[in-house]
Amino acid sequence: MDNSSTKPSRILIVEDDPKIAALLADYFVASGYLVECLADGISALAQIRQDAPDLLLLDLMLPGLDGLELCKQVRTFSQLPIIMLTAKVDEIDRLLGLESGADDYVCKPFSPREVVARAKVHLRRHSADAGRQNTPAAMAANSPATPRFVVDHAQMRILIDATALPLTPVEFRLLGELISHPDRVYSRQQLLDFAHEDQRDINDRTIDSHIKNIRKKILSRLPDSDYLQSVYGVGYRFELPF
Repeated sequence: MDNSSTKPSRILIVEDDPKIAALLADYFVASGYLVECLADGISALAQIRQDAPDLLLLDLMLPGLDGLELCKQVRTFSQLPIIMLTAKVDEIDRLLGLESGADDYVCKPFSPREVVARAKVHLRRHSADAGRQNTPAAMAANSPATPRFVVDHAQMRILIDATALPLTPVEFRLLGELISHPDRVYSRQQLLDFAHEDQRDINDRTIDSHIKNIRKKILSRLPDSDYLQSVYGVGYRFELPF
């Protein structure tokens, strides 16, 4: 169980294979979590809008509304941790899952214990990010010397000119780290380690995918900007705007 709260965390499993859903539910219940299972994307979206869980386990292939589209729609109003379940092991499918707003992916067949362990990591991280104090001192310590970009840890958001960017939790951590250390060059591996502390085997192309999404979101607010700089052969840096 997530020890950051006295209340057990609520897990929503959206999986149309009843055997897989029941297996996962059994392992999460045995670990002390509250679990609900749904078998289609449309019902899941309605449920999340009405009463969002603490973490979403989401199958890629679903009737009614597939996992990718459901993930994208959830990200328009919620930053809850999302782990994608998929039988597709092709790298492009993995990156598509992450670009849709998922925090993590697990390929079938998988170990239920591993899924529970990954969920614990994301719940703990999400709780820690949300629990940081939103004080002027903390804001100043985590933001560059510019009014354009502000990192707000208490609400897990980054503001550009006082307007929040629609970032996923992983994107928030990556951009927040880059903004907090302007002009510092980060290798892809450093960013990968920062984004995914559980050290699982993920290709560093995943970081490129995240950076691509973050750039698009910044450009939607600041056209012609180029604050996220690629450093050839190394990685990325955030160039302080003036």
